[in-house]
Amino acid sequence: MKLRVIVSALAIAALPFAAQAAGDVAAGKAKAAVCSSCHGANGKAMIPTYPNLAGQNQQYLVMAMKAYKNGERKGGQAMMMAGMAAPLSDADIENLAAYFSSL
Repeated sequence: MKLRVIVSALAIAALPFAAQAAGDVAAGKAKAAVCSSCHGANGKAMIPTYPNLAGQNQQYLVMAMKAYKNGERKGGQAMMMAGMAAPLSDADIENLAAYFSSL
């Protein structure tokens, strides 16, 4: 009985890591060229007011891009980011997040 509880707990604890693995790094890299004008080559911004995307948490990037796309984020560069995120599919967002988090 104890073993079953431990195995179940470990399986549940691993779920966030399985979700984080979503996204195709190569596809994200191919789509990321447009991002480099503000966020820099390889996700390292040259302008201090723009965030670095390299090494950022994948799930955070997904949530942020979806919030821009859905108009949930306001202020700062939200208008520009909303326009950039609007044409992205959910798969594009997952792929971009996978790419930038891998850097």
